[in-house]
Parts: sequence; structure tokens; C-alpha cells
Amino acid sequence: MAWHREHLPDPLPAEPLGLAASWLAEATRSQTQPNPNAMVLATADASGQPSARVILCKQIRPEPGVLTFYTNYHSRKGRELQENPRAAIVMHWDQLHRQVRVEGRIVHSSAAESDAYFATRNWQSRLGAWASQQSEPIASRADLYKAVARTALRFALPAPPPDEQAPDPGQKIARPPHWGGYELWAEAVELWVEGSARIHDRARWTRTLTANSADGSANPAANAAFGAGPWSATRLQP
Repeated sequence: MAWHREHLPDPLPAEPLGLAASWLAEATRSQTQPNPNAMVLATADASGQPSARVILCKQIRPEPGVLTFYTNYHSRKGRELQENPRAAIVMHWDQLHRQVRVEGRIVHSSAAESDAYFATRNWQSRLGAWASQQSEPIASRADLYKAVARTALRFALPAPPPDEQAPDPGQKIARPPHWGGYELWAEAVELWVEGSARIHDRARWTRTLTANSADGSANPAANAAFGAGPWSATRLQP
């Protein structure tokens, strides 16, 4: 078996998410897996009960150090993030022998950003965001199709065929108020590269986030949820 010989840079970069973003870009170009931006999102409710699921990372912004994803705000994860606005994610690219872990604090994306992303989605996905009460019980798959058909009628749209793509009718479907983006502001980032004989290469970066006041006086950056201190990096044993 060929041994993987990649290592993290030495010295370590001053900030970690630039490298993480480049890894994501490479995974997307290489097409080694169907959803290179898939990540496990872990949340916990107010009592500390954890849950995890796979979602899609839609953006990594090394500055200010934010990952963005989108979902239904009324879903289980949405309710948990409302109760406990902290989360952790893992992105793993097995064929590229790399992994990213991020822990941090959660805020909503702006309405404008959520609107812009929602408009890029397939029309059936936009319709589904209205029709599905995500995470709530439903009696049958047939009942879910009926909910989609009722929603299509509400927007004067043809009911899309179940489990099939249909031509876009070209009608605007606005973003529902219960659906939108989240920003994960990183407080800790760990980068991992698989090493030969399981002598993996690991490093961890941490920083302090300070919540901005309502008038933004804590940080002059426009619309910034947090002010961020400098990153501190250290290598970890595998």
C-alpha cells in the first residue's frame, strides 16, 4: 500500500481557514466524492443532549473566519441552535487524506444573503422548503407529496412529479421566513492530514470571539457579529 506523505505546513499558517478553503476547492475540483462540501454538524439542546447530521457547507470565509450553511430554522437543528447557539462541524475527504474540524458560535446570516442563496436553488427545492415542516412527524410519504402539491397550488404552480426533476416554470418563489442561513464563527479549528503508520499530522488553532454590542461599538466592521482576537496555533500528537 502506498504511504501518504503530505504534511501540514511548517511553520503553521497564521490562520487556518485559508488552508481549509483551499482543501475544499481542491476536493471540489478533483471530484473524488459526490458531495465534497458535505460536513457533519453537531448541535446540542439546552440540556446538553447532542445530535448530529450531514449538511452542506456553502461557503468558507477565512476572513473573518466563518462557515455558512442553510436550513429550516424550525428543524431540530434550528431549535437547538436557538437554545444553544454553538456548534461543531467535521469535513472529511477520505480520498485526499484530509479532515477539518471547527467549533464555534452561531448567528443567522443576513436576510439578503439568505434570499440570494435561496434564489439559486432548483425550483422544486424552493417549493419543498415551503411544503416541508422539517423534523416534524408525518403519516406517510404520500402525505408529504400531498403537502408539496398543496404548496404548488398556493403558488399557482404545477405539482412537480414525485421524485423526478421537472422543467422550471419560471415563476418566482420567495424564501420562506423560517428558512435561511447560519454563520458558524470559528473559535477553534483543527486540521488533520493522514500520516503513514498512523503518525498523522494535526494542528489546532484557537481564538477569542467577543460579541459586538447592538450599536456595533465593539467592532467597527459593518454587520460583524463578533470581534475576533488573533489565532494561536499548536501542533497536536496524533
